[in-house]
Amino acid sequence: QAQLVESGGGLVQPGESLRLSCAASGRLFSIYAMGWYRQAPGKQREFVASISSSSITNYADSAKGRFTISRDNAKNSVYLEMNSLKAEDTAVYYCAADPAFASLRAGTAGYWGQGTQVTVSS
Repeated sequence: QAQLVESGGGLVQPGESLRLSCAASGRLFSIYAMGWYRQAPGKQREFVASISSSSITNYADSAKGRFTISRDNAKNSVYLEMNSLKAEDTAVYYCAADPAFASLRAGTAGYWGQGTQVTVSS
């Protein structure tokens, strides 16, 4: 099993950067694929990025070129570096984990964190 705790959210101005972290418990973290989703008010949760156990990455079109997902297996952590933030990036960001990489993109990951709020506003 895995338990996920996100951190790093906050209020930033348009154009600024933010780094989200997700700490995972469980000794099997290194073989789990990890990912980030977000949910804006009144909208469905949407895929942002994922990273396999071998660090293959996958991004939503909205994240390509601005966001970078990475992982540190020694720290049982996955990160989302977000640059050039826009107002439309405002959402609750969720960390997700699953043994199957494909499950992250499909939204069927078995483990989810509680989320961290990101607000982009001037």
